[in-house]
Amino acid sequence: MKHAKWLVVVTLVVLSGMAAAQLNSGSRLVTQVPFEFMVANKVVPTGEWVVRIATVDGNILDISNAQRSAGVFSASSRTEAKQPASHCALVFRQYGYRYFLSEIKLQGSKIAYRLPESKAEAEQRAQNVPATEETLLASLE
Repeated sequence: MKHAKWLVVVTLVVLSGMAAAQLNSGSRLVTQVPFEFMVANKVVPTGEWVVRIATVDGNILDISNAQRSAGVFSASSRTEAKQPASHCALVFRQYGYRYFLSEIKLQGSKIAYRLPESKAEAEQRAQNVPATEETLLASLE
């Protein structure tokens, strides 16, 4: 009897996770990026970039450019803002001429996906290179 109760609880948790993943699995965020940028310690070219959730838990993102046959998988962590985002966007930190993808926002959601700092970005920050933030609007398809 004790095991049956745990089985029900585990089943409900798994099913709820699968339902949430299905809501996001077909969605993709699309934007045109007019500059090279770094994500997951890799420099990627300009062009149309697509961001998708790659894992059921949403902790890995698939960031790809079909025209350039380029793509990377990146870890991400969810953060919560005080107010929902007013638009879908990719947020970059710019150090001089170098851009680093740092966050992905979804319109109407308080949840944002924050990408880890790359080694190159940490070096820029350690050298006290001033950073600015660049936000590119995206569409959710």
